[in-house]
Amino acid sequence: MNTSPPRSGVLVLVGDADLRGHVDRAAAAAGVRVVAAAEPSSTKVWTSASAVVVDVDGARRCAQRGLPRRDRVLVVGPTEPTAEDWQTAISVGAQRVLSIPEDEGRLVSELTDAADAADDVRRGAVLAVLGGCGGAGATVFATALALVAPDPLLVDVDPWGGGIELALGSERDAGLRWPDLALGGGRVGHAALRAALPSRHGVAVLSANGETRDVDPVALAAVLDGGCRGGGTVVCDLPRRATAAAGVVLDAADLVVLVTPADVRSAAAATAVARWVVQNNPNVGLVVRGPAPGGLRAADVARICGLPLLAAVRHRPGLAAELERGGLRPRRRSALTSGARRVLRVLHRQPGQTDERDVS
Repeated sequence: MNTSPPRSGVLVLVGDADLRGHVDRAAAAAGVRVVAAAEPSSTKVWTSASAVVVDVDGARRCAQRGLPRRDRVLVVGPTEPTAEDWQTAISVGAQRVLSIPEDEGRLVSELTDAADAADDVRRGAVLAVLGGCGGAGATVFATALALVAPDPLLVDVDPWGGGIELALGSERDAGLRWPDLALGGGRVGHAALRAALPSRHGVAVLSANGETRDVDPVALAAVLDGGCRGGGTVVCDLPRRATAAAGVVLDAADLVVLVTPADVRSAAAATAVARWVVQNNPNVGLVVRGPAPGGLRAADVARICGLPLLAAVRHRPGLAAELERGGLRPRRRSALTSGARRVLRVLHRQPGQTDERDVS
C-alpha cells in the first residue's frame, strides 16, 4: 500500500475500528485526506504528513522506532488518558491527547489548522460589495466579481435582498443555505465548506435563500476564515444598513466596493452610505454603473461621493433578461466582466487609480 500522504493529508495510525471511524469523520469535516497505516513506512512519511493521529499503541511503536520530533502529533483514545498514556504521548512528542468522541470537535479544529499550515498558497482576499442606493446593481456586480475571482465563494449577507443565488441562477441547486448552516464558534475547512454549498460556474454560493433573519455574525466570521484559506476569494454582498454581520465583513474586508448608478440623486445617496462605510473600513472604492441619463461622467460621480473610482461599467442591453433566464453567466467580453477584472487588479494596489471611461 502507498503510504505517502499528500501535503494536506493526515497520517492515521489507529487500530481500533470504532475509534478510526471517529477520526475519519473528523478528517472529512476538516476537509483533509486520510492515509491509514499500521506504522509509518519511512521517516519521510512521518515528517511530510500535515498531522499524525495515533492511538496509544501506535504512539508507543513510533517512540520505540526513534522517529524525529515533529509538530501536530495527536494521540487519541476512547477513554480519559491514564498516567501511562500521558507518558507515552510525551515520549512521541504529542501536542494533544484527546478523548474521542468527547473531543471530536477539538480534533476537527486541530486537523483544520494542520491543513492550513501545510498549504503554501497565500490567504485569499475578502471583498465587500454594497449599493449606494436601492437598485444600484450591487448584487449583480458582486456576482460578476465572483465569476472572475480565483477559487471564489459568494456570500449573501443581505437577508432582505431575496437571495443572491437568484443572480447566479443556483436557486434550485443542492447544498446548504444560511438557515441550514450551524457553525457556532467553530472553524470550517475550506474544502469542506465549498463541498457543502451550491456551486454554479465554479462559484460556491452561500445564500440567505429569502430568509429574513439576520446572518449570525459568529458563523459568518467562520465562513470568511474558511473561504479565504488556500488563496480563495470571498465576495460578500452587504446590506445598506449597520448590522452585526455587516460589521464583521467590513472589519475583514481587504477592499470595500460601493456601487452606484450614474445620476445625481444616486450619487447623493451613495455619499451618505460612503460616510458610514469609511468609518468602519477606509479602503473603499466606487464602481459607477450606466446608463448616465443626464450625461454625468463616472469621474464626476466619484468626486461627488469623495471616493476613488475603481471602475465604470457601461449599460448592457439584455442584462435584465439574462438574470431572469438562469442568472448571470461568465462572458469574456462584457462590461460587467471588464469592470470586475479592473476591481480585482486594483485589489492588490491602493484603490486610487481612476477609470475615466464614460457609462452612457
